[in-house]
Amino acid sequence: MASKVQEFLNKRFPKNFIFINPFWGTMILLGFQFAFLVLYRPLQVHGARSFSIEFTMISYVLILFLPVFGCLLLLNRFRYFSNDSDWSLIKEVLATIIVLCVVGITIYFAGFIIETPADRWNISTFLNSLSLSSMIAIIPIIFFTISNYRYLFSPDILQFYNQSDTQASPKSGEEIIHISSQLKKEELSFFPSQLLYAESDGNYVVFHLIADGRHIKRTIRNSINEIEQQLSSVYYIMRIHRAFIVNLKKIVSKKGNTLGYRIKLSDIDIEIPVSRNNTRNFDIQMKQFQ
Repeated sequence: MASKVQEFLNKRFPKNFIFINPFWGTMILLGFQFAFLVLYRPLQVHGARSFSIEFTMISYVLILFLPVFGCLLLLNRFRYFSNDSDWSLIKEVLATIIVLCVVGITIYFAGFIIETPADRWNISTFLNSLSLSSMIAIIPIIFFTISNYRYLFSPDILQFYNQSDTQASPKSGEEIIHISSQLKKEELSFFPSQLLYAESDGNYVVFHLIADGRHIKRTIRNSINEIEQQLSSVYYIMRIHRAFIVNLKKIVSKKGNTLGYRIKLSDIDIEIPVSRNNTRNFDIQMKQFQ
């Protein structure tokens, strides 16, 4: 039972729109909280001091903006939460808890500024601020989570490809590819059949090649977008992810669902992601090699 729960929580899941887009995610969260509190006034919410409820709520929203926006930015930079293609339900839950805690803690301390002077420095007031603000802030997050629920029940598929061109020796009539760097001081040349995949690494692109039966890596200072353009003349080399370009003839298997695939290539023991936006085009292109 425990293993099934763990498997369910680690199942691939689309990343929440609010977590993907820090700025717009912050605007949605705060805009919803402001509108909900002003229009419905739950739990006898009222204005602070002599302020109107509208002025009170907009004050809280303005104070909340930087902490929430900063939290969402940090989540996208933290390694565990940064990989959209490896998102899961457990990551969705953890990210939600973190954001709700930031909202609740900020609301608590903002009360010292906005509300009338009172004995707020106690655990019951803190927990009350945390729980009430979380109850409201969770609504827009849950909305985007629920909108993706169908992906939890998408069956995983495993498919193997019978590739006839998994050897790295140059083919007759094959034209060599010349890759240039942004600095124009370095160049990389190889035959298309030698390329396994290329991977973005900051301001560099790492090429993984098979030459003389060995897996070798070569690095060029350039963007993955520019490299994609330089390789566009080879029909079986495809951009499958924001960070990866692969030789489709080297793919031996794929597994996953409409959320994205994980593919394996010949000659190396590594899995490479195919992003959700590229799965359809990937399947179309791979039909010519079946």
